[in-house]
Amino acid sequence: MPHDHNPMTAQWTDLATRWQELAREWAQWWVQAAAQSNPALAAAGNAVSGARAAAEIDAAAMEHADQVARINARYQPRFQALWVAAQEALMQPGAARLPAIAEPPAGDRRFAAPEWNTLPYFALLKQHYLLTAEYLRELAAIAPLPPDEKRRVSFLTRQFIDAMAPTNFPATNPEVWKAALSSEGESLRRGIGNMLADARKGRISMTDERAFEIGRNLAITPGEVVYRNDLIELIQYRATTRRVHKRPLVIVPPCINKYYILDLQPDNSFVRWAVDQGHTVFMISWRNIPPQLGQLTWQDYVDLGALTAMDIARRIAKSDTINVLGFCVGGAIVACALAVLRARGDKSVASATFLTTLLDYGDPGDIAVYVSREFLAAREPALMAGQRVRGGELAGAFASLRANELVWNYVVRNYLKGETPPPFDLLYWNGDSSNLPGPMYVYYLRNLYIENRLREPGALTLLGERIDLSRIDMPSYVYASREDHIVPWHSAYATTQLVGGPVVFTLGASGHIAGVVNPPSKHKRNYWTHAHIEQDPQRWLERAEEKPGSWWPHWEAWLAKHGGGERTAPRKTGNAQFRALAAAPGQYVKEIVA
Repeated sequence: MPHDHNPMTAQWTDLATRWQELAREWAQWWVQAAAQSNPALAAAGNAVSGARAAAEIDAAAMEHADQVARINARYQPRFQALWVAAQEALMQPGAARLPAIAEPPAGDRRFAAPEWNTLPYFALLKQHYLLTAEYLRELAAIAPLPPDEKRRVSFLTRQFIDAMAPTNFPATNPEVWKAALSSEGESLRRGIGNMLADARKGRISMTDERAFEIGRNLAITPGEVVYRNDLIELIQYRATTRRVHKRPLVIVPPCINKYYILDLQPDNSFVRWAVDQGHTVFMISWRNIPPQLGQLTWQDYVDLGALTAMDIARRIAKSDTINVLGFCVGGAIVACALAVLRARGDKSVASATFLTTLLDYGDPGDIAVYVSREFLAAREPALMAGQRVRGGELAGAFASLRANELVWNYVVRNYLKGETPPPFDLLYWNGDSSNLPGPMYVYYLRNLYIENRLREPGALTLLGERIDLSRIDMPSYVYASREDHIVPWHSAYATTQLVGGPVVFTLGASGHIAGVVNPPSKHKRNYWTHAHIEQDPQRWLERAEEKPGSWWPHWEAWLAKHGGGERTAPRKTGNAQFRALAAAPGQYVKEIVA
């Protein structure tokens, strides 16, 4: 990187250099520790190691010397101005603040403490870090690599940049200093205790987990388990209205985490709200896969999961037709199930809702850094032999996509400041992950993520039927979240071009989970709608109307049109054939499986 060689700035340069060396050691330790506990991260690191990323950047510098020269010409004056301003502040105590040569991006809260601006030492560290980060990102961007490799180099560069932030070190974070001094070291003692406790759990605590318990204050919407097999429990929720829509709603949640993301606490439960709108709601609760079920396949999730739940809901509700909703990977399972039904001439599903779902995996976002043919080849033999994919592995991979918010934020607060994270139901759920069977996971990665075959008519065969998404000709409601880091909204939008029936697309604010779980009572966020489905998602957004609040009422108004009329609400769940087996939330959601 460009440097100012003025000897007057030697002291400051030495300080920054020593800090950078410490940062590299910390970053290397973190990557190695994370790789040991997270095979997905290890696979990405092996595919393009930090050393290789640096080598590729060096190669870019040699092969594109003219571009590097232009980058250096832009950054050299900024570094020079920073050193000069820092030297003046050092020589003149009480002088004006360092000029804002580099500023954090919008929404970056790491440097909120006033000391990052008012004290020259911390101001220099902050701005030097931000300048260096910009510089490294630009160098990574010109690396002469194929698209997939370039994505991995950019990802690892970002991981390194995030890890080496001065906020992540006790000696270079003023808030850590203040907490330690004011508590006479007690904050550091608590922090060590927090770190040791998390080491025993194998993950970073993001919330005060003592505040929550499934069945006590989470997943408490009244209902019963009306069916159980080795893979699922099917919950039917009790009616709260005198009359209900004739067609029941079957919800297929993600199988990576527990179903209760859609039934958190009463004031933000999607299930409770839907029941209160007069829908008879059935919910799949996926099994946290134990060793004896390690051979289950993607086809099993379609058959024993989605198709079985749809059939039982229809029979209990005595309805020829139902409505179905799939969330995230649950949406991909629903799409496969619907394609199977339509291939059989079965029209028992009247409408489909897809929440933050990928059906076209051409651009799955940054998660692609963990999904490669090399990664699959390395793990496939063990996975096909029944090895399970641990839920913590997937949770760690997802968290690393937003490392500043979902990793380093908690490292600083929990370990360096010794704070206990506040209770937050979304983050409690986020840490309550589930295991997946190896063969199912291999099929999902190869056929959907890597080869993107779900979008190709007839490319996949399930339960003896060729999968063709264009046969999904019932009305569909497609929802995406604008800031989703797991399912990019423009990729979720591609569903509108794949299914065969009329489609309504809605774009909500916020991310993968918070955008979905946005109850109307909170009066938070906003969403965008536009009746005409464009081929280009950006063109759709340009024409869309922004509306305040939750998207839930917009969806329910659409779903009510497909409710099939009304009938008197059932007095109890189940029927003579499918009697209640247990009260909701059931046993599967509570199972702890190593």
